[in-house]
Amino acid sequence: MSASVFFRNVRLLELDSEQGMSSPTDLLVRDAQIAGIGPEAVPDDARIIEGNGDLLMPGLINAHFHSSVNHMKGRLPCLPLELFMLFESPALEALRPTARQAYLRTMLGCIEMLRAGTTAVMDDCFFVPEPTPEIIDAVAQAYADSGIRATLALDEPELSELEKLPFLEELAPEAMRAGLARRPRLKAEDLLALYDHLIGRWHGAEEGRIGAAVSCSAPQRVSREYFAALNALSVEHDLPVFAHMLETRLQRVLGHEKFGGRSLVRYTHDLGLLSDRMQVIHAIWVDDDDLDLIADAGAKVAHNPISNLRLGSGVMPFREMLDRGISVSLGVDEAIADDAINMWSVMKTAGMIHTLSGDDPDLWPTAREVLRTATVGGGEVMRRPGLGALEIGAPADLILVDLSSLAFLPLNDLVRQLVHVENGSSVRTTMVAGRVVAENGRVTSVDEAALLDEAREVFGGLALILRRASEEVSDLLPVYRAMHDRAVASDVGMTRKLGKGLA
Repeated sequence: MSASVFFRNVRLLELDSEQGMSSPTDLLVRDAQIAGIGPEAVPDDARIIEGNGDLLMPGLINAHFHSSVNHMKGRLPCLPLELFMLFESPALEALRPTARQAYLRTMLGCIEMLRAGTTAVMDDCFFVPEPTPEIIDAVAQAYADSGIRATLALDEPELSELEKLPFLEELAPEAMRAGLARRPRLKAEDLLALYDHLIGRWHGAEEGRIGAAVSCSAPQRVSREYFAALNALSVEHDLPVFAHMLETRLQRVLGHEKFGGRSLVRYTHDLGLLSDRMQVIHAIWVDDDDLDLIADAGAKVAHNPISNLRLGSGVMPFREMLDRGISVSLGVDEAIADDAINMWSVMKTAGMIHTLSGDDPDLWPTAREVLRTATVGGGEVMRRPGLGALEIGAPADLILVDLSSLAFLPLNDLVRQLVHVENGSSVRTTMVAGRVVAENGRVTSVDEAALLDEAREVFGGLALILRRASEEVSDLLPVYRAMHDRAVASDVGMTRKLGKGLA
């Protein structure tokens, strides 16, 4: 168990109060939990952190993330998802990561998150060319060593490109179809064996700080049998289920082409797999029926506004979700689709992008709603009771924010300034599970400088191979572009984007 920590003279975030924070008070952390709030005797063994009247608040929760491309930020232009994915994770054998590379790339994300006050992450990690126990262990070990709270899944499609995308069989030249029809090397039974390793070795590790989840990647990317098997694991171990759904217009068209006119949400519901354990990721091209199904099942939604802008996917119907009582959380998605791993910029974008959804400002998200999604909403989808809240018995995942910094000078409205002004540079201290893991802009749980130097050398040497990998898929690009264009031309009965003639 961690030693006691006593925060003296701090203001606590209070989302339901007019000022957004309490008057100066104290907070005691013991055994990785919030043990007391208010004036009380300081334990003899406690470390005292002087708050100086600054803000103590729950750490931010990155509720959707792919750590595998932490080292590729800035590498790609803005592209639609289906084109973007051609370049996102090249499967060249020369790019097969070593365990050390997997560790370092994961640690890059940990350092960036912890420095800026993100204390928990849900990693829907994909492994190219395929996962192995050694690489899984390397990713999980980085999370363990860094001190962050993490939930890890294996995002591994099981079906071929022809099976999971529309129009390809018709559009692809005959010589290309055999490759597009080839399924990944690992079959369902292989992937389930890897889940046995992940769950057996890592679920509940580090006194519960590291957890497992299951991921179908997306319903159209796996067989019904494997999807059901993942759900059974989720039920057995009470694990979150990750499922990308209706991120793009093409995915809406896919339902018409391959699922008898059903959306991916309806298809998942009809399989009996839409549940309160499921995190529906993106949920942009959803209709009222989809939202009703999500709400009735108690499923949660992960909103990734910067990624959605970067890939031109569209604007998620945020207000319609909140009105139905759907729990919404916020995510970065991945460094290559955001180019930063910064939840403050995600919050700011979430607070503004939905002004494009309609002209009634009363329906636009408030700063308090946005901040709630980045804290409480993340705790709900992580299935960690109390996470994201300041209450006795809650996990002590806390950040101390300097209210004398320029972001709060002058202090006009605390919550709005947290969402619209702060960028993470005001975070003085980051604590996870009662342990201080970052202070004054540096991670203290690991040798940050040595790890960054090593990562700079290791990943700097991959530039030529990555360039070659992009050239390897150039012949696929016209075919995928034709697929994308056909989907864009399809009438799906809704729009989530601005276009010609739209003001």
